[in-house]
Amino acid sequence: MIYGAALSATLFWGASFVWYKEAFLAFDAISIIFFRLIIAAMLMLAASKLIYKKEKIKVEDYKFFLLLSFLQPFCYFIFESYGMKFISSTLGALIIATIPLFTPIFTYFLAKEKITLYHISGLVISFLGVFIVLTNDFIGRISALGISLLLLAVISANFYGIMVKKLLTKYSGFTIVKTQNIIGLFYLLPLFLIFERNKLSTLQITDFISIFKLAVFGSVLAFIFKTYVIKKIGLINSNIFANMIPVYTAIIAYFTLHEVLGMRKFIGMVIVISGLFISQIPQFMRKRIKARNFQSS
Repeated sequence: MIYGAALSATLFWGASFVWYKEAFLAFDAISIIFFRLIIAAMLMLAASKLIYKKEKIKVEDYKFFLLLSFLQPFCYFIFESYGMKFISSTLGALIIATIPLFTPIFTYFLAKEKITLYHISGLVISFLGVFIVLTNDFIGRISALGISLLLLAVISANFYGIMVKKLLTKYSGFTIVKTQNIIGLFYLLPLFLIFERNKLSTLQITDFISIFKLAVFGSVLAFIFKTYVIKKIGLINSNIFANMIPVYTAIIAYFTLHEVLGMRKFIGMVIVISGLFISQIPQFMRKRIKARNFQSS
């Protein structure tokens, strides 16, 4: 269940790179993010009425939700979207895949989460696989601005993970994701009104299909799964699965954009998955010990 949720989240984010490419044909970056958040917020508000029991957020915790929403979706989506305008999608995916490499540093100093040799080994091996998957297609411009923006997205994602871990001690993943989407929408509203509100007159309903997919899968389901995984196995273990994002992107691009998926990419994917398994060895060992203790009792 836990690993299914982790793999599903990264699958949806991997597909998001393809959906972003489709959405950019009709929209600019701010419009994509704005409408994505509107759809996501509406879906989650409807679900909270029909399915989930409403949780009341304490007044003193709103400052944490304001910071959380500023980090993601606002900062992360802004940095990612504009960064991808200056560099190739291959290089962008490689930079985003460094999220788990920075996670141990953030969690060690800010969340006091234990780092093991299995974590480090799994991260290095998995990232090596990502590099092998992507370097064969490593083409396009290399822009200092684009790389800097993507690195800011990586930093935002790691700080976001720290804040989620803190809030998960009080609130459900659903409440956290719903609130971050609503607040993020208000953060983005001034930018949309200033820069892009006059660009919508020529749009058609079909132009929103990609944004709808980004909202449902990338902004709702993926984040709900992500918060669930963080709560169950911690931030380091959950972020390691980010290395699967470019792997999924390569597979989806093969079927939808007809990009080449050769032996080099297959080898890289196997290495990525091997690194994930190595990083999860402590988790498997703890489960086995618990099972033995339960049987003996």
